[in-house]
This record gives sequence, structure tokens and C-alpha cells, in this order.
Amino acid sequence: MNTLFRSTPLLLVLALSACQRPQPAAEVLAPAKDVTTQTTGLGEEATRIGPDAVWNGSVEACRSSTAGDACLLQALRDSGASAAALAAARTLSAQGKPGYVSSWKNVDGVGVATLEFPFRANTNQGTWLVDANGLAIDVDEEVLDDSTRAADAYRAFAAKHPESGPFAPAVNVGSDPLPDGGLRLRYSTPLRSCHACADDGQLVLAYDFDAQRRFVGKQLLQLH
Repeated sequence: MNTLFRSTPLLLVLALSACQRPQPAAEVLAPAKDVTTQTTGLGEEATRIGPDAVWNGSVEACRSSTAGDACLLQALRDSGASAAALAAARTLSAQGKPGYVSSWKNVDGVGVATLEFPFRANTNQGTWLVDANGLAIDVDEEVLDDSTRAADAYRAFAAKHPESGPFAPAVNVGSDPLPDGGLRLRYSTPLRSCHACADDGQLVLAYDFDAQRRFVGKQLLQLH
């Protein structure tokens, strides 16, 4: 009898253990990635970009770093960069293009921000066109969008040069007034089959802004 009473607690523990199933581990959500695209400006941290986004500090200490983008952001912080400069650099880093705004100018009411990519072997500069709402349009992104590829001029070019593609950076080749006070900025991008190859052609895109300098769209203007 004593032996039975002594073993009863142990039997109860074993029975309870058998009935308990392991709880699934709590789901750990990955941190949301900033997926700011070419036309969303600076995301939530800053809705506008202007001359105060320019930064011209040193990145020499980051060139040997294995995490160039994190080092670059820290270099901006350490040098007292403005909130706008940090926001622009974070946006570029989130796009996988570590860089910063190195200069700014105003072209008839449209902001033109020069981008610096210090860790690239090629194409160390780029351009954002910034409209009146702070919308930033990267002239080196989506150069060959669906509408451009569908254009007769591009289809004829691609048939003759199937291996050719756009090579940044795009270069400003002028501006034109539009009806009702609008503005058109023209940017040309070379088309070639490799970095060292000769150009097969030049793709000229028009970036249009209304009278209030709000971005209204882009279009293929010329292919030669």
C-alpha cells in the first residue's frame, strides 16, 4: 500500500507530461524593409528634399569596410549631417544603392539632386529630379519601361541590337517649355552591349512637369 501511494505522484506527472503538446514557437516577423521606389521621394522620414539634403563629408574610412552602407550612414551621423541628408542616404541604402546627395540645383522650379555612389567601380553618379511635392524621380531607373519597349522606334532598334541595353548615368540634354507653363527636361542614356563597348544608340526620355512643377510623366522622345 505504501509503495502504491509513493508511486502515485510520479504516475500523475508522467500522465500530465504525455498530454501536454509542445507549443509552437512564436512567429518572429522580419523587420519591414523600406521599399521606396524611384518616385516615392524620401519615404516617411522626410517628404521633401532640397538644398539641405546635400552632404560632402569624407567616406575614406568606409572604403575598406565590409558594410559600406552602414559605415556611410554612420559617417553622415558623425559629421552632423542634416535630417534630410540622412533620409536621402537611407532611401538609397534601402534600394541597394549606398550613396548620398552631393549637390543640388534648381532648374526653372524643378530640383535636380546629384547622387554620389562612392563604392561603385562604375557609374558613381546619378540624378534625382524633384518636383514641387518632393517627389524624387531617378532618371537611371526604369529607363526601359513597358511603354518604351512597346514603342515602334525601340522595337526596331532592339531587332537590330538584341544585346544592347541602357548604361547609366543619364545626361541632361536640354529643356523645353510646355503648354500652360509646363516644363520638359530631356535626359539621354547610351545603349550598348557592355561598359567598354561603343554606343549602339542614344535613348532620349522626356520628363514632364506642369505649371506648378508637379511631375506628370515621362515618355520616349527620341532614339538614334
